[in-house]
Amino acid sequence: MLSDDSYLGDVQDVSGTNVSISMSTKSLTGFVYIDGQGYRAGQIGSFVRIPIGFENLFGIISQVGASAVPEARAEVSENNRWMTVQLIGEGPRNGSFQRGLSQYPTIGDKVHLVSEKELKDIYGQPDKPYFVKLGHISNAESIPALVDVNKLVTRHSAVVGTTGSGKSTTVASLMNALSDKSKYPSARIVMLDLHGEYGRALRDRANVFKILGNPSETKVDRQLLIPFWALNFDELCLVAFGEFGNEKDRNIVMERVFKYKLDSLVKCPRKGVTKDTLSVDSPVPFSLHDLWYELYVETFATYYRGRNGDPKDNLAYEVGSDGKELKGNSQLGLPPTFKNIVTDAGADKIGYLPGALSLGKQVLLLGTKLRIPRYDFIFRPEKFLPKSDGEIASDIDELLREWMGTDHPISILDLSGVPADTLQTTIGVLLRLLYEAVFWGRDLSQGGRHRPLLLVMEEAHIYLNDREKNMASAIVRRIVKEGRKYGVGAMIVSQRPSEIDSTILSQCGTFFALRLTNASDRSHISSAMSDNLDGLTGMLPILRTGEAIILGESVKLPMRTTIEPPPKNRRPDSQDPIVYDEIPLEDTEYPGGWGISNEVAPRYDELVEAWRAQNPKISRIKEDD
Repeated sequence: MLSDDSYLGDVQDVSGTNVSISMSTKSLTGFVYIDGQGYRAGQIGSFVRIPIGFENLFGIISQVGASAVPEARAEVSENNRWMTVQLIGEGPRNGSFQRGLSQYPTIGDKVHLVSEKELKDIYGQPDKPYFVKLGHISNAESIPALVDVNKLVTRHSAVVGTTGSGKSTTVASLMNALSDKSKYPSARIVMLDLHGEYGRALRDRANVFKILGNPSETKVDRQLLIPFWALNFDELCLVAFGEFGNEKDRNIVMERVFKYKLDSLVKCPRKGVTKDTLSVDSPVPFSLHDLWYELYVETFATYYRGRNGDPKDNLAYEVGSDGKELKGNSQLGLPPTFKNIVTDAGADKIGYLPGALSLGKQVLLLGTKLRIPRYDFIFRPEKFLPKSDGEIASDIDELLREWMGTDHPISILDLSGVPADTLQTTIGVLLRLLYEAVFWGRDLSQGGRHRPLLLVMEEAHIYLNDREKNMASAIVRRIVKEGRKYGVGAMIVSQRPSEIDSTILSQCGTFFALRLTNASDRSHISSAMSDNLDGLTGMLPILRTGEAIILGESVKLPMRTTIEPPPKNRRPDSQDPIVYDEIPLEDTEYPGGWGISNEVAPRYDELVEAWRAQNPKISRIKEDD
């Protein structure tokens, strides 16, 4: 027998999943007691149930008052005690809840408020190993906020929220829960960290790979290396050569790359590829430095005309002060220096090399990048750098083992040191390498079907926006469409969801929506959600810091959740700076921020040192030494 204490009103209008309810005069106070606990009746976001036979239909209150009066009843309504409910699922009485509806309510059906005891039965049992706890329901601290890890990983997810809403802390809490070795000893998570925020927060359960700006950093971090020969041809062109002026030039480079890979394969055979199956996109090591030198000579060289033999045997090099010809150095990216054209009578005649290539811009760009240390993570990847014959100390399997097969469940790829002009392409390369490795090895024990992989993409609006069809967007669209079948999941993290490719966002099965004040961002999220829950999304501007609405496939019911943050010393490096703090700093009587005493001269030399080193922690490293 249902308790009259929970009775709210009767169904008066049904339109799809929207149900209009006329509230009972018994709940005029707006406050009811169920099992000795008080509840606000008719509050937006509250859950209700509609008993139908042996089943209960469940819904969420989305509107109350005059705006909830059905249009047909607006003129004859005697009061404004109406509310609109959006149906979300059903379940047998005293049984488990399931999403979706097999039947609808009819006029006159009774509507009851869902009590905290009933919510505990609906939300699931915390002792199930496939549930991870992230915090508690905001208006019921005794009910844990549980997320189904099976559907969270493979059905993709998105964490969105305005700057300062607690987004990074929420991601850190998620990573801590998903990397719990006692529950998930074989978890595999790869994070793309654009600003180096998560190394400290996850230091006991993650390996951090970064582009080293200072040799002493090797004590705490691993190097992020991406061998250029693992890139497909389109990616290599973007990173190394830039844009080609015409298709002919592009085809010339393509043929040369293929030739170098073929020669390398003949000298150093690789398992899985033969001369017949080799393509220009195959991840086969070859010497890009030798290729650059060859292209440079064919583009810029001069030679002595009239001499016998191949013109390349008669190249006219300048001579240095030591009397030696300035032939450059291919491995160091140093170009040869050729003599100027000479046509004077009696002088050795010098002309341009016959059939010179028109690749001047592309060859000069590649040479520059081969010499700049900031590009060494791609063009000089240490143990992955091929010799002239294609021999390498470590193959790409070692790279994948470092990223996905280490003793720590999380690998953080710190991209804060990647040059801006190659950032988007670098991200696309990383994601493609990871996806294709798991995709082609899907039936192996280390493949995605047997050991799924979660890819976490921070600041996703920078490289997954719908204005630019870059390589990162293309591979992520493929991951969110196909990844579920092969055990690859994506977690999109962004403060501007309206700038993310709508195809990517619409494939996310679970949303962690923190405070969103921008109207276009909220509408973008509402349109991407599978549930028609305008009432809940309307609450996004007023959520507190660290509070999120979690909805989608990995939770039984949408829930307003207070996320349990990690300890203060284990949070991402993204907190707001304090302008003025009344609490004095350690060992001083002065407060922090703008309240710091200006008597001690600031050390701007240290600031410049960190700037030049491109490393904000340079002073901390020196102290450790």
